[in-house]
Formats: sequence, C-alpha cells, structure tokens
Amino acid sequence: MVAVTESAPIATAARTRKPGSPLAGLSAYLQALPLFLVLGVFLLLPLILIAIVSFWDYDFAAMYPDFVTFNYTETLGSWVTWKTYLNTLKFAAIVWVITLFVGFWVAYFLAFHVRTASMQTVLFLICTVPFLTSNIIRMISWIPVLGRNGLVNSALVEAGLVSAPVEWLLYSDFAVVLAMVHLYTLFMVTPIFNTLMRIDRALVEAARDAGASSWQVLTNVILPLAKPGMAIGTIFVVTLVMADFSTVQVMSGGQSASVALMMKNQMSLLQYPAAAANAMVLLVLVLIMVAGILRIVDIRKEL
Repeated sequence: MVAVTESAPIATAARTRKPGSPLAGLSAYLQALPLFLVLGVFLLLPLILIAIVSFWDYDFAAMYPDFVTFNYTETLGSWVTWKTYLNTLKFAAIVWVITLFVGFWVAYFLAFHVRTASMQTVLFLICTVPFLTSNIIRMISWIPVLGRNGLVNSALVEAGLVSAPVEWLLYSDFAVVLAMVHLYTLFMVTPIFNTLMRIDRALVEAARDAGASSWQVLTNVILPLAKPGMAIGTIFVVTLVMADFSTVQVMSGGQSASVALMMKNQMSLLQYPAAAANAMVLLVLVLIMVAGILRIVDIRKEL
C-alpha cells in the first residue's frame, strides 16, 4: 500500500503532462540538441565555410576575402572541366553497375544459399578481411598483378594467348575501374545482404507453392523487396567513387582525371577558392543524384 501511495503523485504528474504541452516539446528539443550540435559543428559549419571561400579572390600567394563569381564561371564555363565531370560520372556509372551485379549475387548467396547463421557470419567476415588493410595498400597491390611483367601478363605470354604483354591492363581506365570495384563492392554487399535477411521466407515459399519458377521468385519477390538495400549501396558507392582521387591518380598513371583529383591539384597550387567552387558544384551534383534515388526508392524502412 505504501508503494502504491508513493507512486500515485508520479502517475498523476505523468497524466497531466500531455504530449502537446510545452514541457513535452522542450524535452524533444533537448533530446535532439546533441545530434544538432554534432551535425552543425562537423557538417553544416564546414560546408558554410567552403561555400564562403568559393567566392573569395586569390592569386599565386594568398586568398583575399571578397565576393567574386569567376570561380564558378571558370568551373562551369570550361570544356575541360565538363569533360572531367563527365569522366567522373563515367567511372561512377561503370563501377556502380559492376558492384551492383557482384554485390547482389554475393548477398543473395549468403542470404538464401547458406543455411546456418554461423556460416553466414563466417563467410561475411571473410568478405571483410581485405578491409583490414588500408585502401592504398589494396589499390597498389594490383600493380604487380596487372603490370607489364606482372602475374597476368606473364601467364598470358607463357600460355601463348598473346605474343607481347597487354599494355592496357595497368595505367588505364580499366585499371581504375577494377581497383574501384575491388575497393567498394563490400559497400554494396552489406546493405543488400541486410535487406535480403529481412525478407520473410514465407513469401518465397508461397510464391513457389503458387507455381512460380526460381527466376519468377527472383524478379517478382526478391528484387522488389531488395530495392532499399540496393539504393543504400548505390548511394555509398556513387559518393565514394565521386570523391576518390588517389585511385584515379595511381591506377591511371596520370592519364585520366576526376573532379576530386582536379580539386586536389588545385589545392596543391594554393587555389583554394577554385577548389571550393568545384567542391560545391560536386556536392550539388551528388545531392541531386541522391535525391533522385530517394524519389525512386523509399529507404526509410532500412534506416
């Protein structure tokens, strides 16, 4: 009886605090305040500073606070810059298609053909083993494989398939795409695998009981339900490829270009306002692509 008596005022106070009361609204704002501070300090503030610097003037020695627009006119009015953006989009499209194809089938095998959860975990961890090393190490490891005297060319020459080493295996767009696929496929596998594991297996069994073939089950049941994971993986892969400069620089041997590599070169020449303008244009382009993906696929159920 004492416990009931002591808890009665608390219950009364809880009932009097309605969801729409000022105290409830203040509590919600206080709960969101830490996240707002983190995003404000580490995301919004740097973006605002980059946007401000993109309108500054500069020369070979310093930057000058000002409000000029020639950084954007030079960026958007140069055919070389447009070709660089198109080349970056080409890399993003090719890498996205390959990683989506490979990532879906790897995730599909893990989710539907590996029966035990322990084996699924083991195989998934094996997929993540290469990520225990840095991107640079994994990227450079392709050089002795694809080089003129590398493993692939040596095997092709010794087998008599080619009379001379294949030159385009290394320091080419092929090498760039291959290295990016190696680096970023897991970012496609993980969200797709997570989505496939959430699919109710009763839906698959019901489709098979209704006479659907394996291909019909895949196209009419599994693929539509896997779209959120595919969309999340697409966002990961596309944004990573668009921001990658080291892979393009190393694996192309300086023969190809990307927007991120162009910004890196501008910063090495102390052209920070021009690099900031390119960064803002690239950010807008990526946000448009992400917004298009979100308009097509609702990923809120996966977040």
